[in-house]
Amino acid sequence: MRRMALLSIAFLGACSAPGGPYPSLRPRAAEAIDPRVPVNRPVNDRPVTPALASRLSALVEQARAGAGSFDAAASESERLAAGAGAPQSEAWIAAEEALTAAIAARRPVATALGDIDALAASTLQAQQGLAPNDLAAVKEAQAEVGAIDARQAARIDAVQKRLGL
Repeated sequence: MRRMALLSIAFLGACSAPGGPYPSLRPRAAEAIDPRVPVNRPVNDRPVTPALASRLSALVEQARAGAGSFDAAASESERLAAGAGAPQSEAWIAAEEALTAAIAARRPVATALGDIDALAASTLQAQQGLAPNDLAAVKEAQAEVGAIDARQAARIDAVQKRLGL
């Protein structure tokens, strides 16, 4: 039995490598860097790309222009919905048709919002990134057109609730 134990120890000893340069257990230089410290890198502070700014401006203007026709159509649908009778009555159907016209009048704003997103995506892909000022201009345009879209959606929802849709 002892012989087997000694033989096992001898076999295990034969598996170990002969002495050599073992790696140091001291901290490495990279481990001395605090990961919470921000990395200092130059910021691309160039102004907004003129082509991007021009296109974003045109899309925001498109949304603003479309808001006027929507307001007229939404006012008409609100007026007709206020006087609508029972569901499926003539007045109710007229209000529903006016509501459909108001929804269709939202197209310029919805198109502008989608085009802003598409423009940002294509610019991001073409340039392999967006400069901070380009990104800020895109976000500003999205916020402005998004606010117009939200107001229009709220008016549509109010008319739909009034009509019981």
